[in-house]
Amino acid sequence: MTDATSRDGTRSGSTAQPVGGAKGPDELRQQIEQTRGQLGDTVEELAGKADVKGRAKARAADLKDRAGAMSVQLRSSAAHAGHAVQDKAGRTGHAAQGKADRARHTPPGRARGAVRAGLGHPRAVLVAGAAAGVVVAASLARRRHHGPC
Repeated sequence: MTDATSRDGTRSGSTAQPVGGAKGPDELRQQIEQTRGQLGDTVEELAGKADVKGRAKARAADLKDRAGAMSVQLRSSAAHAGHAVQDKAGRTGHAAQGKADRARHTPPGRARGAVRAGLGHPRAVLVAGAAAGVVVAASLARRRHHGPC
């Protein structure tokens, strides 16, 4: 037993592999390859952790992709909402137009009775219209002749 080995045949500070664990050169080569692979993985992992700039770039790219996807989703939602508003406004406009058309063809309360009476007596409506025209014409002629009062 040397200073570096313990009673059970392992080296101090190692991963508890026997000192003379390989039974032949082929098994030793296999252990060396296995150890190299583990060491390569460990070095690669440590290099990845130490590459702060690379990790920051990867994180920024990830966030940029997420923001782009969110932007597309928000634009789609906004377009959908815009179409819904347009559809509703169109329906409301058509309803208002229909009500306006009905109101245009239906005189309001008091006028309705006068219109019905006028339709029943067209001569009276013509005479009243002519009289109103004469009164307006006379008023205009007086203003022209005498000037503003």
